[in-house]
Amino acid sequence: MSLTGLRERLVAEVLQTSGIGDEQIAAALRDVPRHLFLPHLPPEDAYLDDAIVTKRDAAGQPISSSSQPAIMAIMLDQLTLAPGQRVLEIGAGTGYNAALMRHLVGPSGSVVSVDIDADLVGRAREHLASAGYPDVTVVAADGADGYPAGAPYDRVIATVGVSDLAPAWLDQAAPGARIVVPLDVRGSQLAVAFGRSGSGRHWVSRSIAPCGFMRMRGSLAGPERTVVLQPGLSVMLPDGLTLADGHEVDGAALAAFMAEPPAGFGTGVRTSSVQVFWGLGLWLATRDSRSCGVTEEVAAGAAPGRLDRAPLGGAGMAATAGIVDSGGIAVLTADEMVPAPGPRRGQLALAVAGFGPHGADLGAALAAHVRAWDAAGQPGAARLHVDAYPRSSADEPAPSTAGQALLIERSATRFVVYHS
Repeated sequence: MSLTGLRERLVAEVLQTSGIGDEQIAAALRDVPRHLFLPHLPPEDAYLDDAIVTKRDAAGQPISSSSQPAIMAIMLDQLTLAPGQRVLEIGAGTGYNAALMRHLVGPSGSVVSVDIDADLVGRAREHLASAGYPDVTVVAADGADGYPAGAPYDRVIATVGVSDLAPAWLDQAAPGARIVVPLDVRGSQLAVAFGRSGSGRHWVSRSIAPCGFMRMRGSLAGPERTVVLQPGLSVMLPDGLTLADGHEVDGAALAAFMAEPPAGFGTGVRTSSVQVFWGLGLWLATRDSRSCGVTEEVAAGAAPGRLDRAPLGGAGMAATAGIVDSGGIAVLTADEMVPAPGPRRGQLALAVAGFGPHGADLGAALAAHVRAWDAAGQPGAARLHVDAYPRSSADEPAPSTAGQALLIERSATRFVVYHS
């Protein structure tokens, strides 16, 4: 297939997956050559609607990638870019997203992209120049500081998962600015488009979409930590390495627990993989301090891994959610009920696998969460709202809202998460 054909196929898939109808974003996807931002891949791989890992840390964990184009399109739609706007991006990656934004704001606009890794910045500059966008400013710095020299910004976007809103971003935002970030809600990520409230002293969500990004590093890194249990298998702990029962996580012990036969629990609940991660995952995150996420990378042609019945799988990756303590872990499993195109896109029958000495108790508790979520109508991100109160502001959450909400306390911001 020609490059034009590959791009057209990608645009069609992105529009179908994301559900957006913005012709300007579609045009940017057609015109910006993604393969020049992923020169180590054959073009047919670069034009798949997949996230592509581009850097790993010493432990082999992914720390930078080219994000899935469908998620990028959703967030660009949330950002509501227009010609002439000044944009600040936190997380340069390959430079591809910056090029899309430069295409959208046009020659009268400007884009600044900040990344903590100097090597990624150097490559992003090279990619942008080769693709015809040499005027994008790419800066090697801690993104938490923004880029004062280019302020004020009409739009601010983070392409890394964040747990807080940096004061510098708010200070550098123009009066009518919009800020779009993948906000971590105890392990579940939501792409939140924030606009100023009526008072102008705090920020309120204008739109919310489920998403998944690698976490921010540097001074604004959140409390979440990823623990490698064995090569390719890891658990994400939203509140750090100390578990809810007060003990430090022991990765080797968890790996040993998961090597043994589990205790199984049915739930009687039917749902989709999308609802599991953006509905049930959020339910667990806000209702159980033991919640966690588990992922496994499986090489092509390898035997099924520990998560062979995970509710989300494909492209060498499997993922699930669960609850964990020092004596065990329980995770969601699933069997596909109705055949459908793509990995795990049909209706799923949810079950639970409990591992370790506490596996039976944890498994029973997780199964109870699944049934409670189902009884509540399987709520997800729809009708969800997030208000952000900078600690420097005099505004406080309204008592009527705060009483029914999840309050997330961060160093710079208090977040109130609630359903309407």
